[in-house]
Amino acid sequence: QFIVECHGNTLLPQFLGMYRLTVDGVETYMVVTRNVFSHRLTVHRKYDLKGSTVSREASDKEKAKDLPTFKDNDFLNEGQKLHVGEESKKNFLEKLKRDVEFLAQLKIMDYSLLVGIHDVDRAEQEEMEVEERAEDEECENDGLGGNPISSYGTPPDSPGNLLNYPRFFGPGEFDPSVDVYAMKSHES
Repeated sequence: QFIVECHGNTLLPQFLGMYRLTVDGVETYMVVTRNVFSHRLTVHRKYDLKGSTVSREASDKEKAKDLPTFKDNDFLNEGQKLHVGEESKKNFLEKLKRDVEFLAQLKIMDYSLLVGIHDVDRAEQEEMEVEERAEDEECENDGLGGNPISSYGTPPDSPGNLLNYPRFFGPGEFDPSVDVYAMKSHES
């Protein structure tokens, strides 16, 4: 109800459904939420921030993952800072304040902020490497066969294809109506 009343203008996860799955008499409950990260922009680094430094460092097991979730002490020890413009900062702090007040009314004290960082320079480098590999493969195949890079396996007019089509946005850009949690960094 809170999310509806604030017209989705929140940092809280948006719950889409809850399901009970029963297999061989064993019940499993699943909650489906809206993804907080972009479907189009790769997350290169992520943090689970609580505003505490007590036992807030990613474990060695976590750090060994391809995309580990780092924590507050990792963020501080790396000297990380988030640079956002004044307007983005103002909007973010308003949402955060409203969310915290709502959670305090419910007497919910455990709150963390999941931060995903998309590195535009790294993404451009990765894209160039993918294009070079595709060109090499095309040369090896003499340009015959294979799927074009822009093929998404869906009809051209399907909504999924329109959401995934990269030409509408430049590097590091996103659609705020789709990526509702995204915030563009500010050059410092």
